Amino acid sequence: QIFNAFEVCHFKDIKVVILGQDPYHGAGEANGLSFSVNKGVKIPPSLRNIFKELQADINGFTIPANGDLSKWAQQGVLLLNSSLTVIENQAGSHSHIGWQLFTDEIIRAISDHKENVVFILWGAHAQSKKHLIHSSKHCILESAHPSPLSAYRGFFNSKPFSKTNEYLIANNKTPIDWRL
Repeated sequence: QIFNAFEVCHFKDIKVVILGQDPYHGAGEANGLSFSVNKGVKIPPSLRNIFKELQADINGFTIPANGDLSKWAQQGVLLLNSSLTVIENQAGSHSHIGWQLFTDEIIRAISDHKENVVFILWGAHAQSKKHLIHSSKHCILESAHPSPLSAYRGFFNSKPFSKTNEYLIANNKTPIDWRL
């Protein structure tokens, strides 16, 4: 499912970009959408923290039983990893094989050819892509990464989901229904 992010969320529909580093590296975890796993796969720690922040940020959000974020992608949330593949059990193993040339061009194309997109950059790696985005015509939300190692250093209580919807509404776009 290497190109699943582009199959589920079409360019014309993109309203939000959530940038991850690389796919989950455990057997059967990755589904081609950053931070997402298929139904039946144990929810990884970073995604559990994303759900905790959602529950604190969005009234009525309840933590789901699965980690499939396809519903977000279908609403215009591009769940993009910088690298689209990884060797099993080796995080970051494909970070230098050229994927970033491709995904950087995707970010540039979105920035150049669309307006009023929310770019959510969690952690230093995602934030290193900020220079690819025209901040004058897009919203950039930055915070610590949702991983257990850094979530308490600025991810929790950053309210990226309500801020995203406020920006979308202010720019006459339909907000994201974050419920799964």
